[in-house]
Amino acid sequence: MAETEVSLLEHLDLSQLTCLNEAQEHTLKSIVANKKKNTGSAYLLSDADEQLLLSLPFSQTVKVRAIALQTSNVAQGPRKIRLIINRPSLSFDDVEDDASVVQEIDLSEEDVREGRKVPLRFVRFQSVNSLHIFVVSNQGGKDETRIDAIEVFGTPLMGARDVSGLRKVEDE
Repeated sequence: MAETEVSLLEHLDLSQLTCLNEAQEHTLKSIVANKKKNTGSAYLLSDADEQLLLSLPFSQTVKVRAIALQTSNVAQGPRKIRLIINRPSLSFDDVEDDASVVQEIDLSEEDVREGRKVPLRFVRFQSVNSLHIFVVSNQGGKDETRIDAIEVFGTPLMGARDVSGLRKVEDE
């Protein structure tokens, strides 16, 4: 029986979401806060240079099969990305090291213009608690990288529980 592939954005833990080098007015949270593909005018924009480091923590363990990144400005769209999984915190120094990279992908202009689903090496993404996307460069060699929408496709693991809403009960 084949597993049904769904958008995993609904399983994001927004309280743990981070993005390094994002512009203050154009954040990662602005494009994923609804936990579905962004179709509005919000977008993520890099700040100091073209690199971005997105950390997408999930509220339960998931299997990731594919991702899609979309932009309305192709020259600013991501070109080379590196994917890392299950790291509690990351810096740009951590992702420059190839040892931590699970998969490196070169996106085409069509991939980012159309938001094409890019299949991953599924065997490497079987038990994912957090997905980290390091945008190394963009299509046009521009100073800023722009992402209008992100999609992550896969399946939540059965038996895994969403514990993000649990709170400690105080003794009375």
